[in-house]
Amino acid sequence: MVSVEAWLISADAKFVGETDQYLVALAVSAQDTAAFGELISRHQSQVRNFLRKLSGDFSAADDLAQDCFLHAWNKLQTYSGQGSFIGWLLKVAYTTFLQSKRKSRRYVEVLQEAGHVQDLQGQNYTQQADEMPDLNRFLAVLSEEERAVMVLSYGCGLSHREISITNDLPVGTVRSIIFRGKEKIRTSFDIKDHKHG
Repeated sequence: MVSVEAWLISADAKFVGETDQYLVALAVSAQDTAAFGELISRHQSQVRNFLRKLSGDFSAADDLAQDCFLHAWNKLQTYSGQGSFIGWLLKVAYTTFLQSKRKSRRYVEVLQEAGHVQDLQGQNYTQQADEMPDLNRFLAVLSEEERAVMVLSYGCGLSHREISITNDLPVGTVRSIIFRGKEKIRTSFDIKDHKHG
């Protein structure tokens, strides 16, 4: 199994200026790890930041990012070229996040069944509410789906169509989730003046 660090080390300056689609084609057709390393190099910050906003835990997000890149390498041939590569990669990241949450929930259920009841809830946001940066406080009041869509829109700059593809949702649903998320934040924090969205 190739590590993410190996891909990053193999990233080559010759790929600077090449499109993501070209690098994907090269990585798929020739199993070119250097081309994939360049893709990781270009997009790892966005993936890590997306996962940090979803999980609220920096070290867990870094582990999830590693898993995401491994999943992306294994599924790279499924990228059809429609939509942006980063949109596809963030979909892989979101799926990785959801799978991790399912495993985590099952782990808690097994512990409870075995009589080892622990308070594992709240480990995502361990800071006190008044110590959290505003963005994390705002995101904490949203559901998982709302948080993902809002981060994809405002944090990653994806269009509604790209978010629709990333989350397998109709574009109208994406718009509704964004509207609902903004309203939930405004209501929760008593924000009255919202001229700028």
